[in-house]
Amino acid sequence: MKRAVVLVSGGMDSAVTLAMAREQGFACHALSVDYGQRHASELQAAERVARQLGAVAHKTVHVDLRRIGGSALTADIAVPQDTDQEGGGAGIPITYVPARNTIMLSVALGWAEVLGAQDIFCGVNAVDYSGYPDCRPEFIAAFEKLANLATKAGVEGHALRVHAPLIDLSKAQIASEGLRLGVDFSATVSCYQADADGRACGHCDACRLRAQGFVAAGVADPTRYR
Repeated sequence: MKRAVVLVSGGMDSAVTLAMAREQGFACHALSVDYGQRHASELQAAERVARQLGAVAHKTVHVDLRRIGGSALTADIAVPQDTDQEGGGAGIPITYVPARNTIMLSVALGWAEVLGAQDIFCGVNAVDYSGYPDCRPEFIAAFEKLANLATKAGVEGHALRVHAPLIDLSKAQIASEGLRLGVDFSATVSCYQADADGRACGHCDACRLRAQGFVAAGVADPTRYR
């Protein structure tokens, strides 16, 4: 089986991405990043998801982005609630974490080189999201180009590919795809301010987008709310 590194945050999108990579026949090495996020219970969810979906390995790497702050997820800034920012219409929200996806993909790229893997999967989405610049197709294409310029594998002809299979899907389509693939969404945590037990607030952008996706897909919401 070909090896792949799959970024797994513990949320619904990365869980579906892992399931899709597995369906495509990859031996999936799940990678989570503890970057100092306030919703640390998502890391426990990532362990559950990796185990349930048959990852052959799971690592959590520590990168302390709280040292630079700049986001409601990594600094003492209130997480916006009950806003109308979905889809980026109100600009880039304060929950954007500076350079987060660039850093996560860079760590994944390093592990992929060590493993001899030529494929990296991430669950970024450019349809139902909060307007983050590092969730766009242009970003994924640019990072793949960088990966092949900046690595020993790339310059020696072992082309690296960055897969973002959810990039053009709505949250409803992601929910439906996850159900088809047997993803247990009750094991995932998406909330920006989930409590220590992984229970969601129901009011942040992540919660609202997730809930709307389940409604649009016509399926029951398995999220545990506090």
